[in-house]
Amino acid sequence: MSSEAVQKVRRNRAQRFLRLILSVLDPRAWAHLVKIVNYYNYAHLQELRKAKVARSANISPTVSFANGQNIEIGPNVTLGADCRIWAGPGTARVVIGEYALFAPDVMITASTYRFNDGSPVTKQAMNENDVLIGEDCWIGRGAILLAGTDLGRGVIVGAHSVVRGKFPDNAIIAGSPAKVVGQRQTSTDSHQTEGPV
Repeated sequence: MSSEAVQKVRRNRAQRFLRLILSVLDPRAWAHLVKIVNYYNYAHLQELRKAKVARSANISPTVSFANGQNIEIGPNVTLGADCRIWAGPGTARVVIGEYALFAPDVMITASTYRFNDGSPVTKQAMNENDVLIGEDCWIGRGAILLAGTDLGRGVIVGAHSVVRGKFPDNAIIAGSPAKVVGQRQTSTDSHQTEGPV
C-alpha cells in the first residue's frame, strides 16, 4: 500500500468563477431542485396542512411528517430541525402536549412493520399504537420514540435514547432502551419541599 503525499488542488479565482457558471448552467442541478421542492411539499407542507396544529407552535421548516391527519401539536410546542413525526397510516396518533420542546433529529413513529410474516418486510402489515407526549416534555437530540410511547407531563428524554412504554410525570429517562434515571424538580415541587418561610 502506497502512502504518497498528495496536495489538495487549489483553484484560482477564474477557475472558481468558471465552476460557478458551469454549475448554474447544468440542467441536472435544476432537475434536482425540482425533486427537493417536491419532497418538501409532500413531506412537510401537505402533511402539515392535514394535522391539527396550534397557531403558537414553532415548527422548523425541515421537519417531515407522515399521515398528518393523525397528528396533533399543542400550543407553544417547538419542533427542532430535521425532526420526523410519523403517525400511523391507519388510526395511530401522535399527540404532542403544550410547551413540549424537541431538539434536532428527533424521530417519532406510531407504527412498525411486522417482521415474522414473510418477506420482503415492506409487503407485510404494520402494527400501530399511539404516541402520547405530555405537556412540558423535553426530547433530547436524536431520540427515537417508538409506537406505544406514553410520556407523562414534564418528562425529559436524554439524547439518542430509544423510547417505548409508559413513563410517569417528571421522569428523566435515557438509554437504549430508555429507563428512568432521575426525577425532574419543577418549580412547584421546590416550593412544596421548601417548607415555611
